[in-house]
Amino acid sequence: MSRESAPNEEAPVAVVTGASAGIGRAVAVAFARCGYRVALLARSPEGLDGAYHDVAHAGGQPFELLADVSKADDVFAAAEAVVARWGHIHVWVNDAMETVVAPVDAITPEEYRRVMEATFLGYVHGTLAALRHMRQRDQGHIIQIGSALSYRAIPLQSAYCAAKFAIRGFTDSLRAELIHDRSNIRLTMAQLPGVNTPQFDWSHTHFAKRHQPIGTVYEPEAIAQAIVEAAQARRAPRELWLGAPTVQSIVGQMVAPGFLDRYLAWNAYEKQLSNDPVLPGDPDELIGPDHRDHGPRGRFTQRSKDHIMAVDPAHLRGGAIMAGLGLLTGAFLWGRASRPH
Repeated sequence: MSRESAPNEEAPVAVVTGASAGIGRAVAVAFARCGYRVALLARSPEGLDGAYHDVAHAGGQPFELLADVSKADDVFAAAEAVVARWGHIHVWVNDAMETVVAPVDAITPEEYRRVMEATFLGYVHGTLAALRHMRQRDQGHIIQIGSALSYRAIPLQSAYCAAKFAIRGFTDSLRAELIHDRSNIRLTMAQLPGVNTPQFDWSHTHFAKRHQPIGTVYEPEAIAQAIVEAAQARRAPRELWLGAPTVQSIVGQMVAPGFLDRYLAWNAYEKQLSNDPVLPGDPDELIGPDHRDHGPRGRFTQRSKDHIMAVDPAHLRGGAIMAGLGLLTGAFLWGRASRPH
């Protein structure tokens, strides 16, 4: 399935996985607003249709490609199709994900496997596909959509956290190899806080209540703007920490991991479960794509922020700065832990 609007052969090319909904959808539209040709990869024909129209409406040139990122052949074929149509790939954004919400011993081996295939191996496949074409020109930018949970795991999210930790390890290995090869290919991992996406409507859960984000929540468009700015920066950030909760989580893990174990045990378990019941017929992405267009946003707009702080941790040099952040994080967590529950 593919369509394309009037060509602009001078426009840069961005490929976005998981582009049918959520952050991927918002990122695709943000690139379109900057005049990019945008290749949209996802499993849902209905979601891809909606993303196609959003990108075209935003002034970009869309190219929709039905692909399951857990299948390497799908991703490689999609990359080949993009290069055959547009000649090259400037930016590749890995975003597709799946998750399971349940205690560790309630998650089946098959569920762990599927989350790793989609969330971790999907990023591996996308990265390999991008490298195959970027190596030839010795240029391009690969952006991994990560999470604060790639540094600090939380209860009920063992499969997803494990996948995000794996993505960070994979990305750091690749970065060292690119430096060794004196490659001009750029590599950025963006670590995200809770975001108002449809993920919380379709996440596979073993509970009777729907999943929800905890703490401060941000709109996907705010994330997308930060991603596009990183892609267009003269010097690509190694990592990008988005939102105060991400900074607090990462630095808190560095300075007080044991305290966070206990804090999250009592503050990040039940709070992930909303009052919304799981109903028959609700979408479940672990089982398969839903035949509806969910768009970029979820059901938490009333509590979501439109703007987000972006921190390049490379600028946080010096022990005094890190110690100060650690103290601020500790004070924040102590204050939260001291409140009555």
